[in-house]
Amino acid sequence: MTKYIGKSVKRLEDKRFITGQGKYTDDIKLNNMAYAYILRSPYANAKVNSIDTDAAKAMDGVAAVFTGADVPESIAGVPCGWQVNFKNGDTMKEPPHPLMVRTKVRHVGDAIAIVIADSKAIAKDASELINVDYDILDAVTDPKAAAQPGAPLVHEDVPNNICFDWEIGNPKDEVEAALASAAHVTELEFVNQRVVPNAIEPRSAIGEYDTAYDRYTLHTSTQNPHLTRLLLCAFVLGLPEHKVRVVGPDVGGGFGSKIFHYTEEALVVYFSKIVGRPIKWTAERSESFLTDAHGRDHVSHAKMGFDADGKMVALQAYTYANMGAYLSTFAPAVPTYLHGTLFQGLYTTPKINVDVTATFTHTNAVDAYRGAGRPEATYLIERLIDLAALEMNMDPAELRMKNFIPAFDGVEKEGYVTQVALQYDSGNYEPVLNRALEMIGYEDFRAKQAAQNNGKLLGIGFSTYIEACGIAPSAVVGALGARAGLFESAQVTVQPTGKVSVYTGSHSHGQGHETTFAQVVADKLGIDIGDIEIIHGDSDRVAFGMGTYGSRSLAVGGSAIVKSIDKVLEKGAKIAAHLLEASPDDLNYEDGKWTVKGTDKSVGFGDVSLTSYVPHNYPEGLEPGLDFSSFYDPTNFTYPFGAHVAIVEIDKETGKVELKRFIAVDDVGNVINPMIVDGQIHGGLAQGIGQALHEGTVYDETGQLINGTYMDYCMPRADDLPSFEIDRTVTPCPHNPLGVKGAGEAGCIGSTPAVVNAVIDALWKAGHKVKDIQMPMTSERVWNAMNAG
Repeated sequence: MTKYIGKSVKRLEDKRFITGQGKYTDDIKLNNMAYAYILRSPYANAKVNSIDTDAAKAMDGVAAVFTGADVPESIAGVPCGWQVNFKNGDTMKEPPHPLMVRTKVRHVGDAIAIVIADSKAIAKDASELINVDYDILDAVTDPKAAAQPGAPLVHEDVPNNICFDWEIGNPKDEVEAALASAAHVTELEFVNQRVVPNAIEPRSAIGEYDTAYDRYTLHTSTQNPHLTRLLLCAFVLGLPEHKVRVVGPDVGGGFGSKIFHYTEEALVVYFSKIVGRPIKWTAERSESFLTDAHGRDHVSHAKMGFDADGKMVALQAYTYANMGAYLSTFAPAVPTYLHGTLFQGLYTTPKINVDVTATFTHTNAVDAYRGAGRPEATYLIERLIDLAALEMNMDPAELRMKNFIPAFDGVEKEGYVTQVALQYDSGNYEPVLNRALEMIGYEDFRAKQAAQNNGKLLGIGFSTYIEACGIAPSAVVGALGARAGLFESAQVTVQPTGKVSVYTGSHSHGQGHETTFAQVVADKLGIDIGDIEIIHGDSDRVAFGMGTYGSRSLAVGGSAIVKSIDKVLEKGAKIAAHLLEASPDDLNYEDGKWTVKGTDKSVGFGDVSLTSYVPHNYPEGLEPGLDFSSFYDPTNFTYPFGAHVAIVEIDKETGKVELKRFIAVDDVGNVINPMIVDGQIHGGLAQGIGQALHEGTVYDETGQLINGTYMDYCMPRADDLPSFEIDRTVTPCPHNPLGVKGAGEAGCIGSTPAVVNAVIDALWKAGHKVKDIQMPMTSERVWNAMNAG
């Protein structure tokens, strides 16, 4: 019997958040703490001739001013955690990412100097006294333009700004031949625009050096404390790991942007020893726009071929992916392993080839942002199939159904092997689309669309997606370029009184881990959820962990917890059997007690836990205590999927798009807490819809981000969104003990193409044969598309 799993238990951690008692990095105040402000380059590409800091150093309240010249040359900078090779086998170009520049800046926001003072205000004022002499150079911001001959170079030793080129799938000549013989080919060139993560909490870091213990502590707003410690120690500062503690306290959102190790973390740690004071740096919102790793930014050209019956025969995609000026921690993985390997989609396409060229530009780094590569792949596939349906005068839902992979459970029917290196775990794709059509009232909608006559255009857009989650297993990702394992760890400590402490490497930044993990533990052990504490985010308390990203917390972190619980129950059964004078094989465990089968003789979990710590009447040869750790490294990824449908209305006079309805039917495997999953879907939908209609960076020709404030960068608001209509099917994952697949990114993956497809559908039904409108689809862009002739 499950008391908690599958129930919408209210989030246990929310009491401290809604009462203002959450503790974020910027809330931490240490004795004699100093404050840092970083002077950043106002230019995207420039030589630095000189930096004069004398006036800043002389200002009252300033403790120190440092530049790149004060960072030892032995500190090469922040490393990249993923390697991708060129098609010819050569290693990707990996120029150093310095903590602060010495002689050249490569994007607006590059760090020039760090001012450390008694207050942030003093540090900022002092930074204005620093005089930097620049020679301004030409810049390039577009990933495709960057690869063209004669483009300004970001790094002098990287020809044509190409970081790597990469290919996956069937041989290109086979795909081209299939396209050449296809009855119909849909072709599209488009931009998946760059977006800014905009977590509600700006990044913050505090470095502290303890002279008594010769030890450093870094408090930082991170999704990944242990990885940050590993990179900081082994690759940046060269410190022993046992001499560094990394604490990620409460974290106010991340969406991928707080996975990575940033230069500011290393700076405050390194200079805290030199200054002799703890140093806090917190980003201003304008800094976040300039320096938090951005997402997306692909320029793609793709073709999808069909036979005369509408069956897909081939897919070819060429993509230029923007890396920015430097490689962020996982940047090379996004357009390759997280993007190129998802081009099978939900379809039986027999020939697929994906060709990616990654380029450096004079812009901020681009890395994983909610969905990370999978939204880009889904966008390309789903835009093509909807457009193909319009061109072939076929129903877009029917065209999808015709091409879906048949159902498989991964047990009786083996997982589906794709053309792009993956094997799906389990899938049943028709029910999600059928349910979405039922929720819409599809036939009634089409009749209403045909009869619409109110000065508005009505459109419907579909997106049926799949994603790879539970990012792992280590051996596979290692072969694909990962420079780290992607397992997870968990320690379950049963106290003498039967209360349980769980130490997990999956660090929460808003997902509700303290609730969901506790639900799993409570049901597995048959105890009250109030008897469980979940501990995360501190490298001194949690032995190791690989953090939270890629919708992996339950599938990987939760599975590690279950492994440790199984060990607890196995040992507990031996103790219980001794107390009951029975064999462990003769016991059942249910509702928090071991019972001898066929009798009413039982002993409770609390009695067994106490006995393990007071082992007077105890099995011979068995160690005292009830405390186990486990590492879980999955055998495969998990593959959530779903169907998203958008209905839009467009004002013919203004081009304004109004999202009238949004339907999302997702399959994330088994669900532990439906309310939390609903919240994750809602948040992802808002971000995906935001990219379609509102969000997108704008760089000018000099490399300036000209919409780097909330006055200029349009975020989706509550009144931009309808009440979401959501539902689920359940296809359990066959290879993890919880049968879960992951829900954190699903909303962001399927929603964007659904909205764009709806706008294009509305225009086609009104006689405007528009193939694409650049996102975000502003009123101006839509109006221009309608009136282009």
